[in-house]
Amino acid sequence: MKYMFRWISIALLVIAGIGLGAWGYKEHEEKNAVLIQAENTYQRAFHELTYHMDLLHDKIGTALAASSDKRLSPELVEIWRITSESLGNVGQLPLSLLPFNKTASFLSDIGEFTYQTAARDLEDDPLSEEERADLEELYAQAEDIQGELRNVQHAVLEDNLRWMDVQLALATEDEPMDNKVIDGFKTVEKKVKGYEEGNVDSSIFAITPDKEMYQSITGEDVAEEEAVNIARDIFHLPDEDLTVSTTGEGSEIPMYTMTYRDDDINAYMDMTKQGAHPVTIIMKRPVKEQNLSLHEGTLEAEEYLKSFDIDDMTLFQSSEHNGIGMYSYIFQDGDVRILSDAIQIKVALDNGDILGFSGRNFYSNHHDRDIPQPEITEEEAVDLVNENLTVNEIHLAIIDDDFGDEVLVYEILGSLDEDTYRIFINADNGDEEKVEKLSSVEANFS
Repeated sequence: MKYMFRWISIALLVIAGIGLGAWGYKEHEEKNAVLIQAENTYQRAFHELTYHMDLLHDKIGTALAASSDKRLSPELVEIWRITSESLGNVGQLPLSLLPFNKTASFLSDIGEFTYQTAARDLEDDPLSEEERADLEELYAQAEDIQGELRNVQHAVLEDNLRWMDVQLALATEDEPMDNKVIDGFKTVEKKVKGYEEGNVDSSIFAITPDKEMYQSITGEDVAEEEAVNIARDIFHLPDEDLTVSTTGEGSEIPMYTMTYRDDDINAYMDMTKQGAHPVTIIMKRPVKEQNLSLHEGTLEAEEYLKSFDIDDMTLFQSSEHNGIGMYSYIFQDGDVRILSDAIQIKVALDNGDILGFSGRNFYSNHHDRDIPQPEITEEEAVDLVNENLTVNEIHLAIIDDDFGDEVLVYEILGSLDEDTYRIFINADNGDEEKVEKLSSVEANFS
C-alpha cells in the first residue's frame, strides 16, 4: 500500500508538472504574440510619421504655390489634417520617457496656424505678408525634420532595429546597445529647439473617415494555413516558419499579419482574411549588384499586379534608388485616370523580388463608376492655370475633392521656376480643385 501511494504521488506530480509546463508554454506564446503585435504597431506608426512629414513638407509648398485665395483655404485644411495624423503617429510610439515635446509642439503650431487661417474667408481677408512669411518658415523647418526622420528610418531598416528594444532601453534607463533611434529623435528635437510648448486638444484633431475602408475586397475567407502559404510564395521563403497574428475586434477588416526575421531578411505583410489580398508588404534585405533596368523592374511590378488579380492599372510614376525600383500605379478607366485607386510597389533590381507593396488606397476606393463627359475643353482648362506655369502634360482624371466627393478634372502637369506641379482643373466648371508639388521622395509602404 505504501508503494502504491508513492506511485500515485509520483504520477500526480508528473501530471502537475506537465500541466504547469503546458500553461507556461501557453503564457509564453501569448506574451510573444502581444510583443509582436506591439512591435508591428510601433513600426507602422513610425513609417507613417515619416511619410506624413514628407507629405506635410510638400503640402506647405503647394499652399505657397496656390494661384488663388479660394484654392489656398482647402490646402491649409489638408495641412491641418496631415499634422493631426502626424501627432497621432507620435502618440503611438514608445517615446513617453524620451523628450519629444518640441517636435509635437512644432506639429501643433502648424495645425493651429492652418486651422485658424483656413477657418476665415481668405477671399475677403487674404494672407498677410507676415503670415506668408510664417508659412515659408514652416516650409523650411518641415524640410529639416523630414530629412532627420529619413535618417532615422534608414537606420531602422538598414540595421533591422526593433522598437521594443528602444522601449526597454528607455524604461530601464540603460544605455542601449544600439541607440541610433534615440539619437536620431534627439537630433530631430534639436532641429526644432526654441519653439514654445503647445497643448494639443485631441478632440480638435480627431479624424473621421469619409469612406468605407476596403470596399472592393472580394472572395471567400481563407484559413490561416493557406494565407501563410501565399505569403511564403510572395516572400520566396517556401520552407520558413512565419509568425502570424490576426486583427482583433474593431479593426477595419479582418486581416492576417505575417512576419519573418533572420540575419539578412526582415519581412512583414498584412493580408485580408477575405480573398487573401495583400494590403501591405515590406521586405528588407541586402540588394546585390543591379541586373535589371528601371523599365525591366516595371515588368516585374506588373507581373505582381497580375498575380494579385489587379487589372487595368497604368504606370503613374517611377524612380530608382540604391538598386530598388519604386513604382506608382493608378487605375485607368478608358482614357480617364482614377488617381484615388492607387498602388505603390518596390522591386529589387538585382533579381526582381518584391520589396514593398501598398494597396490600401486601391482596396478602399476602387468601384464601378459612371464617368460624365467634360463640359470644358483642354485648351480652356490650360487657360485657367497660373500664366507662369509651363504645361508639359494634360490628362482627364478623377480625384476626390475637399468634401470627399469624386470629380472629373483635367490633370495638368507643369513647371514653375525649378519646381514641378500637378494642377487639377474641374472639367465641369473650371474651378482649381487641387495643386500638388511633386517630389522625388520615395513612397512609404507602411
